[in-house]
Amino acid sequence: MQRWRGLDDVPGDWGRCVVTIGSYDGVHRGHQLIMGRAVERARELGLPSVVVTFDPHPSEVVRPGSHPPLLSAHHHRAELVAALGVDALLIVPFTSEFSKLSPSEFVRTVLVDGLHAKYVVEGPNFRFGHKAAGDVDFLSALGLKYDYELEVVDLFMRGEAGGGEPFSSTLTRRLIGAGDVEGAAEVLGRPHRVEGVVVRGAQRGRDLGYPTANVETLPHTAIPADGVYAGWLHVGDEAMPAAISVGTNPTFDGTARTVEAYAIDRVDLDLYGLHVAVDFLTYLRGMEKFDTIEALLERMADDVKRARDLVGAAEQPSRSDG
Repeated sequence: MQRWRGLDDVPGDWGRCVVTIGSYDGVHRGHQLIMGRAVERARELGLPSVVVTFDPHPSEVVRPGSHPPLLSAHHHRAELVAALGVDALLIVPFTSEFSKLSPSEFVRTVLVDGLHAKYVVEGPNFRFGHKAAGDVDFLSALGLKYDYELEVVDLFMRGEAGGGEPFSSTLTRRLIGAGDVEGAAEVLGRPHRVEGVVVRGAQRGRDLGYPTANVETLPHTAIPADGVYAGWLHVGDEAMPAAISVGTNPTFDGTARTVEAYAIDRVDLDLYGLHVAVDFLTYLRGMEKFDTIEALLERMADDVKRARDLVGAAEQPSRSDG
């Protein structure tokens, strides 16, 4: 898959193509439906398919300080898009100037002059242009002027997660924020992932016999509710069963919120400075403050046993598709 940063990166000889545009944070099952249709239509027409997304998230530029928790790191999002068979990914820097383009200017700049779109695929709620004034009806009408056709994919996909709501990034963030990582996985089609660099913490886990990777998460990451989870710790191409703690370590009167992953039965790891990924499979329990270290150790042993059993019975995700 070709990857372009900004419209100037699009090859000068780029021809007609099939395009879909959106924030596409998380590349959840609803997004997959839209992108899958774009890929399918592109193959029918004998044209390449292009996904257009933005960095930073538009809300951060339009309403500074309102950046939503992100469901996927940009490089992981690119891997997920590539796995769907998309031919090119265009990441448009979302600036204040870009945000002021009228809907007509947006279409002419991105779809017409930038990508020479022949066919466009969007969901029914797609909005674009200054103050999100453009909708799919306007996008379709402009197609008559600029010689492209619009197809609107009905996002009918619903699940048990969220009481049967349609799959969306908003629903996914809400589930993650509540600690319902299994519900989030239903929407995403895979476990929710948190990434970052392993940094030195208080090293209490090592002293207690459970050395953890203290993950300094990427900015704006959607982090699950405080508690203990079962999942995987990805280091390079290796996925290790893990017991994961999210919270402030109340037994030790901690104040900083951390994500720590213990690779079960692995006490030989030196991960400091490495970029790792943590996949959340199941919520085990809430964060607790214990009166004694002995009580904490007893609960940790039980957490690890449950995590080992749950992860052992689950399908292991790969580093690229988790």
